[in-house]
Amino acid sequence: MDPNDFRVLLLNPPHTAIGSRIPREQLPPLGLLSIGGPLIDAGLAVELLDAEFGPLTIDEIVRRVLAAAPDLLMVGHSGSTSAHPTIARIAARLKRERPQLRIVYGGVYPTYHWRDVLEREAAVDIVVRGEGERTATLLAQALARGEDLAGVPGLAYRRDDGHIVETGQAEMILDLDQCRVGWELIDHDRYSYWGGMKAVVVQFSRGCPYLCSYCGQRGFWSRWRHRDPVKFARELARLHREHGVRLINFADELPTGSRKAWQAFLEALIAENVDLTLVGSTRAGDIVRDADILHLYKRAGVIRFLLGIESYSEATLSKIRKGASVSEDREAIRLLRAHGIISMATYVVGFDEERDRDYWNSLRHLLRYDPDQIQLLYVTPHRWTPYYDSVADRRVIQTDARKWDYKHQVLATTRVPPWRVLLWVKAIEAIVQLRPRALYRSLLHPDREVLKGMRWYVRMGRRVWLRELFEFFFAGGRSRNGPSVEEFWGASLSTQEYALAKPQRRRIPIRSLTPSP
Repeated sequence: MDPNDFRVLLLNPPHTAIGSRIPREQLPPLGLLSIGGPLIDAGLAVELLDAEFGPLTIDEIVRRVLAAAPDLLMVGHSGSTSAHPTIARIAARLKRERPQLRIVYGGVYPTYHWRDVLEREAAVDIVVRGEGERTATLLAQALARGEDLAGVPGLAYRRDDGHIVETGQAEMILDLDQCRVGWELIDHDRYSYWGGMKAVVVQFSRGCPYLCSYCGQRGFWSRWRHRDPVKFARELARLHREHGVRLINFADELPTGSRKAWQAFLEALIAENVDLTLVGSTRAGDIVRDADILHLYKRAGVIRFLLGIESYSEATLSKIRKGASVSEDREAIRLLRAHGIISMATYVVGFDEERDRDYWNSLRHLLRYDPDQIQLLYVTPHRWTPYYDSVADRRVIQTDARKWDYKHQVLATTRVPPWRVLLWVKAIEAIVQLRPRALYRSLLHPDREVLKGMRWYVRMGRRVWLRELFEFFFAGGRSRNGPSVEEFWGASLSTQEYALAKPQRRRIPIRSLTPSP
């Protein structure tokens, strides 16, 4: 095949999670766009099919993929674990219709579950492990030229004889500005967030240096890195000026990890003089550290930061290696409010075998924190994290992996039945959001941007709240005597937590598909 005729289709599958289906707005699939940019720059013909719109049925997805007639289908989703069953069904249908189609699967779940995927899902030919920009491009180039894949690090694949080959870890990308996002693959007018504002998802940084046992960010990215602050600010300004983008949603776990780099970004974005609204997540400690420059956050457009509070118990925070303190969390919320920035506290239940009094203490704790917004989540163990080892013997009550989305209970509780856990969680959310201070901020806050953000979240939260109740009582699919976590997922992969190899002096180049003169 002429490499210049090689066609790649990127597929963003529909996600069944509550958070994907309730909002009437969609955000662009950053992971696929990040792969798309290098593929385009390598000379390949690339298209994106975003099946989140609709969402498309599997029948319609199959029809559109076959109509596009790609040589290579690359599929993945940011909600990796809960999206896997849907991806497996789509792949199986496509293989029946077009057996010669090569299907590549990437994301966090297949990065660690690659052997299970290739053994159980006959329709999946290749798994990209870890960061995909360089690996996916080298893979597509090798397939276009008919070359052996064994020389492409970061892959696992099934040979024609059925033997599974694993090519070792790919090197992490140290220079995040080396690979651009393929924004040209989307119609920006279709994507919005925060109440109809034209929106994109971006990454200033990758990874996290902290050791939280339940989180896979550190292991998947292996090292915290950031983009050039000035170049990044320039890119956001261009998206605003050329495409009318107004809302920037940071996908970073820790965009503020380096005070020096983050401050340089804020100052560069302020200098661009563009009307942008920024939302994201960070650690409370970074907010406290940046107390003297929070005015720059506000001037640059930061309107909300999500803070992972996780627990009221210092013992639990120590057990899960959160590396934070209750006093620091509370101070961060106070500082954000003082600078006109919304604080959202996420709080995870289920780390321990909790009693009713633990939920009562959680409510009291959150009321003392006085966050502007609150979101309670259920602990969801993943096989590649150290936390998995500590709950391997606990029972699974939710065996539908599509519901492993942090908004469904997945682990059995021995001291409080699931229905009462749900009522505690919903009661805590309702009380915190309906207390007089929160109602004032949602109805009468003097800052128009804060008021808009509060009202938007109330609308979203109300729909999610009702959907959670409905699914629990009428579409739960729970098991009374489910398997243990280890029986359900398999043996721990925590020793393989780090997905990327340390960079070597010699980098593997992305070869151009342009013929030499």
